[in-house]
Amino acid sequence: MGEVVVLGGSNGEHLAIELSRLSGFELGEIEIKKFPDDETYIRVLSDVSGKDVVYINSLQRDPNESIIETIYTLDTLSDLGAKRIIAIIPYMSYARQDSRFKPGEAISIQTLGKLFRSVKVDYIITVDMHLHRIQDPSIVFGAKFYNITGVRELAKYVKRNHIINYEKTVVIGPDEEAEQWAKIMANELGGLEYGVLEKKRLTAEEVVIEAKGVNVNERDIIIVDDIISTGGTIIEAVKALRSLGAKDIIVTTVHPLLVGNAYAKLLKLNLKDLAGTNTILSPISKVSITPAILEELVKIL
Repeated sequence: MGEVVVLGGSNGEHLAIELSRLSGFELGEIEIKKFPDDETYIRVLSDVSGKDVVYINSLQRDPNESIIETIYTLDTLSDLGAKRIIAIIPYMSYARQDSRFKPGEAISIQTLGKLFRSVKVDYIITVDMHLHRIQDPSIVFGAKFYNITGVRELAKYVKRNHIINYEKTVVIGPDEEAEQWAKIMANELGGLEYGVLEKKRLTAEEVVIEAKGVNVNERDIIIVDDIISTGGTIIEAVKALRSLGAKDIIVTTVHPLLVGNAYAKLLKLNLKDLAGTNTILSPISKVSITPAILEELVKIL
């Protein structure tokens, strides 16, 4: 393995520092600031010529600004002679805008992919990115693409911090889309039962939520989802599970966006625990995604 430099953007510096400590890779430095007219200034302060460069930045907390910063930095690294460029984008914004649902809409993730293709990037690593209608992200982004999961790190956190009664604990995805993450969590926790919540319409006005494939009555619950944004889906799920007789509830998520007053609303649910990874820094970012990132990096490097 040749020389490797790790650099962190505005939303990735915490992960760059962790990765450098775990791996022993050199921690580089970038100067990022604003000109008086609000234009972005970027300067790579470390020598990257002839070296493998790992650049980390999540595209959140003002995603448009984060995208500009990321594209400018990646292009600069290429200009400065980096040998290979590995872009780690723990949270990929616009991933759900992957189709034209109404006439005239921008397919935003396709446009974002064109921006990444316009610069030299050899590898892209993301974490639990929405890929439902993207068959081959390598074609969209123009680089070898790896979409890893943060759910295994969440499962390790649950194991470390909670005593699990394997006869009375169930893993639940709050909707059918989340079944993939519920399955991973259940397997990582030793083969727990898992299921998802689904809405059933009784009449035009009446809808009930049921647990599909599993009994939750008098059982402890571990909810897992990829993103908590406004908190609405989780709040609805917790209320439904309690109405079905569930006992203690732990909520876990990979990407804790926590938009607006979502955190306060979740605190009012009186959960046993509420935890997310640090793909995005938030009050519930208790779980480091860095070990999962390093595991994938070792395969590449």
